[in-house]
Amino acid sequence: MIRLEKDRLVFHYDAEELWIEPWGANALRIRATKNCCMPEENWALLSPEPSECVLRETGEGAEIINGKIRAAISHLGKIIFYNQEGKILLEEYWRDRKDILDPKCSAIEVEAREFKPNIGANYHLTMRFESQDKKEKLYGMGQYQQPYLDLKGMDFELAHRNSQASVPFLLSSRGYGLLWNNPAVGRAVLGQNIISFEAFSTKCLDYWVTAGDTPKEIEEAYASVTGTVPMMPEYGLGFWQCKLRYQTQEELLEVAREYKRRNLPLDLIVIDFFHWPNQGEWKFDPVYWPDPDAMVRELKEMGVELMVSIWPTVSRESENFQEMMEKGYLIRTERGFRMAMYFEGSTIHYDATNPGARKYVWGKAKKNYYDKGIKVFWLDEAEPEYTAYDFDNYRYYLGTDLEVGNIYPREYARTFYEGMEEAGQENIVNLLRCAWAGSQRYGALVWSGDIASSFSSMRNQLAAGLNMGIAGIPWWTTDIGGFHGGIPEDPGFRELFVRWFQWGAFCPVMRLHGDREPKQPQVGTTGGATCLSGAPNEVWSYGETVYEICVKYLNIREQLRDYTREIMKEAHEKGTPVMRTLFYEFPEDEKAWEIEDEYLYGSKYLVAPILEAGAKTRRIYFPGENVTWEDFETGESYKGGQWAEVKVTLESMPVYIRK
Repeated sequence: MIRLEKDRLVFHYDAEELWIEPWGANALRIRATKNCCMPEENWALLSPEPSECVLRETGEGAEIINGKIRAAISHLGKIIFYNQEGKILLEEYWRDRKDILDPKCSAIEVEAREFKPNIGANYHLTMRFESQDKKEKLYGMGQYQQPYLDLKGMDFELAHRNSQASVPFLLSSRGYGLLWNNPAVGRAVLGQNIISFEAFSTKCLDYWVTAGDTPKEIEEAYASVTGTVPMMPEYGLGFWQCKLRYQTQEELLEVAREYKRRNLPLDLIVIDFFHWPNQGEWKFDPVYWPDPDAMVRELKEMGVELMVSIWPTVSRESENFQEMMEKGYLIRTERGFRMAMYFEGSTIHYDATNPGARKYVWGKAKKNYYDKGIKVFWLDEAEPEYTAYDFDNYRYYLGTDLEVGNIYPREYARTFYEGMEEAGQENIVNLLRCAWAGSQRYGALVWSGDIASSFSSMRNQLAAGLNMGIAGIPWWTTDIGGFHGGIPEDPGFRELFVRWFQWGAFCPVMRLHGDREPKQPQVGTTGGATCLSGAPNEVWSYGETVYEICVKYLNIREQLRDYTREIMKEAHEKGTPVMRTLFYEFPEDEKAWEIEDEYLYGSKYLVAPILEAGAKTRRIYFPGENVTWEDFETGESYKGGQWAEVKVTLESMPVYIRK
């Protein structure tokens, strides 16, 4: 049965109810359930502005048209999406015998929308689409540790892990964008025959699809319904210094002083984890950080902002544990001892989906950090893969149904966004290990997690950063030099460090971080002192040659400040990625869709990172037939639409200015 309501096409068959609605310009939202009523959650989506749409019955069923997109549904419930020219964008994959005249009639009995009941409650949901073209290119999906920009043919876990952030939005070379608007743990397979999305435990099907003539139009439509980042504050445009970890107040201040003595640009310095007495005590340990007020005051006099790392874990030894448990502010375990992870003690996470818990944690952070002048937070999810959905070992709950487990990182950022907004802080930055669709509107700056220090790892981060931008997360960064390992005295690591540092100057945020070897001696025996610090990780820690190169690129980053501010404004106003694939700016250039190891910083700078050791030359494609590209350093010109083999030295990374 099909009904045409005011702004909704409704299909009902057996237990299934399906809705197709306009949701923003040139876009539709599709929901279906086999429960008695449709769930009310919007998940990543914001309520859209009203739009004119056309609903009408047809000989085969019905259709709904919203601008450039049209969805046709048959009397038996099959949906096909078209653009304004009548080209099929997406078609549901049905292989059954409901319609024996359908040329795809089949005895294998596979449904496009498969609701498989779980024992106890909810469904294991699978949504299947026909793959229209094996040469279709797909981008987005968030951050995965793999080197490919084009995701066609790939298989993805929909779950958050340290260095993995699922943001299930796809941008297709065929002219559509699709958001899998379901935060459940699941799977996505972008095959040559079938494109499928799974949710392992959910109440309903929910996805959003848009049609557009260019990647830019599709991306801006997506941003209009999921939100954009705030305006990046001034301190986000320069250089951030960080390591694992500064152990004392004096150590951190001495590093900042040394940057100023050397007249080096420094916008922000970071106090990483275990600066607290116990996990779940959101304050400085007075043994090692005796006067935070004086520390913040001195840093501000030097023009340096301070960021602090905040964990969601609460130790049983924390002064707040008992109160938080009594008030229901901690996540719960299905059985046994209440513990989510063991790291420097037995801990449980606060329940970020509970508004009361969010307010409680923000209250502690406000008193001990914000009110002291600290306005920037590094919200480390503390291995979020162990929260809410470790099916093999424990099953943790976040105070609501299991399928919401994947929105945990977004709700965690929301704790601090809401609190800082209430305190009058307009420009909010939350440095996060993970994010989901919509996280950007909570000031999420995602970094790519605890990654290896290697050229292959660096290559993975380039794909991760570009696909995160397409997935709607324009604020993105990576640990310059990688996180794990790296010996400052090792010549091989020094080369990697240089190449990563050069690239970092053209990333949305330039942040030096890492756990270098060998570990430093313990400074004490109480509190977080047992969590050892890595070797020095300042720009002067790698020898004179490396230092001079770092100084060069610190100054380049500073020269780019006004330009970086401009492209951050584009991200804020329209959702435009800061790091852009070549096809984003040059969709008419077919070769631009093939290039995976170059990108554009904004629209002006073509960046070609050096991604292998010992490189003497670099093959570079210059996009846009009517564009001239000028070498950033030498002024040498190259015509667009051409390849060139350029020489490279350790001192420079190839960068070209669009003329």
